[in-house]
Parts: sequence; C-alpha cells; structure tokens
Amino acid sequence: MIKVLNLYAGIGGNRKLWTDVDVTAVEIVPEIAKVYQQFFPNDKVIVADAHQYLLEHYKEFDFIWASPPCPTHSVCNHFLHGQGIERYPDMKLYEEIVFLQNWCKCKWVVENVIPYYEPLIKPAVVGRHCFWSNFIIPNKDEEYDIGTFNRQATQMAQRKAMIREAQIPELTVLHGLTNFNIKNKRQVLRNCVKAEIGLYVLNCAYKIQQKTLNT
Repeated sequence: MIKVLNLYAGIGGNRKLWTDVDVTAVEIVPEIAKVYQQFFPNDKVIVADAHQYLLEHYKEFDFIWASPPCPTHSVCNHFLHGQGIERYPDMKLYEEIVFLQNWCKCKWVVENVIPYYEPLIKPAVVGRHCFWSNFIIPNKDEEYDIGTFNRQATQMAQRKAMIREAQIPELTVLHGLTNFNIKNKRQVLRNCVKAEIGLYVLNCAYKIQQKTLNT
C-alpha cells in the first residue's frame, strides 16, 4: 500500500479515485478538514500548516502531493493589476519545488495553476494545471475551464464562466457539500483538482492504470 502525504488537501478532489493508499491529509482550515474527514474516514487528517508539515515529515512517505494556494499565481492577476490591485506571487510554491527536488527521495508532485508569468521552473501541463514532479507526467489536454468574468476576456471564456457559475448548485450536490456549513463553497469547489486528473498523476508516478483520464 502506498503511503501518501496529501498537502493543502481541501475537500480531497484529487484524492477521490485513489485506491490502495494510506493517506495523511493536511488542511489548515478546520471546517474544511472536517469535510475531508467525513468524505475519507480512513484517512488521517491533520489541521496544520502544510508548508511546515512538509519540511518536518517529508521523509515518512512514499508519495507526496502538494497543492499550494494559487491566487497570487493565476492569470486573474492581469485583471487585478488593471484594477490597481498589485501583489507579490507567493514564493512558497517554488520553495517547495526546490526543496523536494534536492532532498526528497520518494515520488512527489507539486500542483498549481498555469501562472500569469513564465514559470521559473518548467512544469508539465495537464488541462489548467501545472505539475512539477520527479517523474514524467505527459502533457495532456483536458476539458476543464471555469472561464472568466473579465470583461476583456473572449466571449467564449465569459460564457464558460457563466456556465460554471450556474453549475455550482449541482457541483455542491455532486461533491456532497449540501449539508456542510462552510464558507465560500464556490471557492472550495474551484480549488478542487478533478478526481480524474489526480488519478492520472498517481498512475504516472507508479505506471498503474486503475482507470484512465476521461473514462
């Protein structure tokens, strides 16, 4: 059984289709951690700072997945900059990549959005996700675009955003969030990595095929 560390776990979108795994999930928001625990009662769930937990426990696992916060890296920063909102990108993303590249002996992957700048370290790209890892993840197109309400965006992108927003109630039911009292369910859902992509990456790491992407 693969011993997995699932960092910045959220409600566990990436973990949903994994089988034969022993998972320790780290999530800093207690209310979201409770949701994760109910979805995956056999996982060990820890409420803690995932960035620090990685530093202290990376040697204890066979496979590490990290999804650091993405807002300061996403393309929405072009729109925000145009509105006079300026911020530094959170460099903890690259801190983790460099740390894992140099010291981690197990298989690992760091996931984030495609950034608004040229990535400082070249990633693999699957759909709207960048992946940095110590194993090969073939680039793969994947139809999953939440679009944008940016008025300068294309009509297609804005329509995708409208469709995605309209789907939120259905997604809430699909992900089992209806009965949970957590703040900003829309953002929680947007933070999820599609289960099929999570499985695809795990399959790439171990060259196994429990299922295939888009089946």
